[in-house]
Order: sequence, then C-alpha cells, then structure tokens
Amino acid sequence: MKPKIMRKFVLHGPNFEHNRELQERKQQLRTISKALARFPERGTIKGQELNIYFISSGGVSYMTVCHCSFPVAKAFCFLEDLRWEFTACFNSTVVALAARPYPFLEFDHTIQKLKQQYNQCGGPGLEVTLAEVQEDLRIHPPQVINLEEVELTNGIANGHMEQGPGTGQNLRLEPVTAPGILFLVLNIMCASLNVIRGVHLIEYTFQDDDEGIWNVVAFLLAFVCCVFQCHLYLFHSSQKKLKSFTLLTVIILCNLCLLGMRNVWQLIFHISVASLSTVLILTRKLQDRTNDCGV
Repeated sequence: MKPKIMRKFVLHGPNFEHNRELQERKQQLRTISKALARFPERGTIKGQELNIYFISSGGVSYMTVCHCSFPVAKAFCFLEDLRWEFTACFNSTVVALAARPYPFLEFDHTIQKLKQQYNQCGGPGLEVTLAEVQEDLRIHPPQVINLEEVELTNGIANGHMEQGPGTGQNLRLEPVTAPGILFLVLNIMCASLNVIRGVHLIEYTFQDDDEGIWNVVAFLLAFVCCVFQCHLYLFHSSQKKLKSFTLLTVIILCNLCLLGMRNVWQLIFHISVASLSTVLILTRKLQDRTNDCGV
C-alpha cells in the first residue's frame, strides 16, 4: 500500500520560517513522498543546512525537516513519538480507507504540541527513549539518500516526470528566463562558429598539417560541449553539477588549445558564454506543479 504522508518541521533557532533552504525543502517533500515506498523504512536526505528525516510504518510515512545541528537521534526520536501518537489516535482500518488526508487534520494539534515539547524541553521521556534510539541507530544506521536519486526513482526524465496513475503530480523545470534565452542564442552561436571552423580546417589539415588535427579536434569537441550545455539547460539530468563543470572545463581547455587560431577577445567571448551557461544551468531548478492533494 502506498504510504500516506504525515509531515512536520522541527527546527531550532529563530526565523527559520523565512529560511530560503527551508522553503526549498518544503517543496521537495512532495517529490520525496512519492518515492518513499521504494526506500527503506528509515532514511536521511541531507541538505546544506537542513536535513530531511523519515520513517515508514504501517502504510504511513512520517517526515521532519531539522537543522543540521539538531542531533540525528533526537530527530528520529521525534518521529518515533509521532508514530506512536498517530497509531494511538487512528487504527489501521481508518488509515487504509483514507483516500485523502482530511480525516487526519485534527492530528495537527498533536504534532504542534509534540514539536513544542522537543524544541523547548527535549521531548517526553527523553532519557530512556533517546538511549534506545541511539542504540538502534548504531546497529541499523539510516540510509543516506541523495535528492537526485529520489527524483530519478520518481521517474523524472527530460525535464519532467511522467505522471503515473493516481500520482496527481507533475514536476517540470522552471520556465526559461530572458537570460536563459540569451544564453541559448549565444551558445548556439558559439557552437556554430566551432563546427564551421572545424569542418573548414579538415580539408587543409589532413593534406598539409598533421599538427592541425588537434585544432580540428578542439573545434569539434567545443561544438559538442556547447550542444550538451543547451541540453542540460533545457532538460533535467542527474548529476547536473558534475556534468556542468566538466563541460565548462573541456570548453576552456579547447579554447586554450586554439590560442593560435583565435585572438584574446574571441577566447574571452567563448569562455564567458560557457561560464554564463554553467551558472544558468545550475540555477534553473525543478518546479513542483501539483493539484494540491492536501498531503
């Protein structure tokens, strides 16, 4: 049975509701919830400052967002207490018959109360419960999951996720911006210049200049990298950061090899376009479009 999601945010420190990373984590929770059935019953998804912890039990998943300074054992202790409170309020029949989470809205009061206890007092029965959870985590450490792995498991490809029966969710990349359009035009221009120069050199290189073969390779390789940069910007891809910096490095090396074929201003233009492309690729995020199923 697909897990139903109970989620809440446990945070230490002031003004976390205005934290930019927190807003991103909130958006990612829907994506993660669709893939929880494929992962172990307990896991961690690490962020820069905020981590997502989850446990699944009896067809229900419990998720929390915590600051990285918040002890892992306390985070899972909170989830275990939340699970115990939920199972005490709702039996398995109610959970199985619930198509939407509206029957559980009254449980939000319990979540808020438990959250306040942990943020202010450390949690009920903490001395006993925390020791048990720490020992369990030592024996069975939670799986650390990469967010991109969650997205791929969720079926995301080519900039969107195929919508399966009953998912009610469709993830797409953010709309192309004006700088993005400018980047595409400039990148296509660079790619065209590279392939034209490379093809033009081929007929002379193999006849008169064996060393010119490397210039042809540099032109054509830079052309391929420009095309792949356009692809990375337009479509979602796993390990986007690694691929982006690899393409940028190759383009820079190719242009350095062409130092005798291009003047300094031409080199600066091509490298600047490649650098701008990398920035725009990395800053274009996934957009979560949902029908607001109220999870």
